[in-house]
Amino acid sequence: MSEGSSGWYVYIVRCADDTLYTGVTTDTRRRLNEHNLNNRLGAKYTRTRRPVSLVFKEACANRSAACKREVEIKKMSRTAKLKLLQDLHEQ
Repeated sequence: MSEGSSGWYVYIVRCADDTLYTGVTTDTRRRLNEHNLNNRLGAKYTRTRRPVSLVFKEACANRSAACKREVEIKKMSRTAKLKLLQDLHEQ
């Protein structure tokens, strides 16, 4: 399934201040542009922490699954999130 055609993703961006932001979307490229360039559509959290870069993207079966995974990731400690990213890059 090509991105943007109704597939859902959970994603993590790394902000300029080295913090991590997690969200869900159907189009990570569009969402990354919104975080970096659009004050109205970008998340309030990322507006003052630009630029942001995509560091994690995981496909999910539907919006519900993406939101559940987002909650799981948001509950993780920063250390656990960094380990998730490290494990992804080691694959």
